Amino acid sequence: MADDHGAIDIAQLVTDYHQTVFRCAYRLTGSVPDAEDLTQQVFLTAQQKVGQLRKMESVRSWLLTVLRNCFLKGCQKRRPTPAVNLQLNIDSIPGEPVEDGGVDRERLQAALNELPPNYRLVLVLFYFEDCSYREIAERLEMPIGTVMSRLARAKGYLRTKLFELERPVGARGAKAAPTPRG
Repeated sequence: MADDHGAIDIAQLVTDYHQTVFRCAYRLTGSVPDAEDLTQQVFLTAQQKVGQLRKMESVRSWLLTVLRNCFLKGCQKRRPTPAVNLQLNIDSIPGEPVEDGGVDRERLQAALNELPPNYRLVLVLFYFEDCSYREIAERLEMPIGTVMSRLARAKGYLRTKLFELERPVGARGAKAAPTPRG
């Protein structure tokens, strides 16, 4: 990843971490085109700020932090960032990740999309990136209690949203899932 002079090879970062960044970006944005745009933004930003990376062993965490920041900035305002001259072979970028069965992915993504960005981010980091409460708290610079609270609310919302269609329409106690407030 780093050459003989200590410079980081951005093309190698893309090759090694594209799938990880894309998978997380997809869960945050809910669509392939938006995830592709966000992934591209992450690697453009990484190229511009590669000097901030202090330890090569924390490159994955650093890229996911860049992803988080790009995602949250994108939620605040949408404006394209000009592409810089990257010397990448587009054919060497891995394809889309293979989805496994189990959960109705469209319903899951639709429910994720309804969550406020801060709740969605905590949930994605916990379930899709396997981060601990402590890691999430450190990355997002918030107390562990806030992480736990947001995760519990997001899970409750998803549980209600994903399983509400399985209850009969007039079922006793059936009510709409409240969306957590950001």
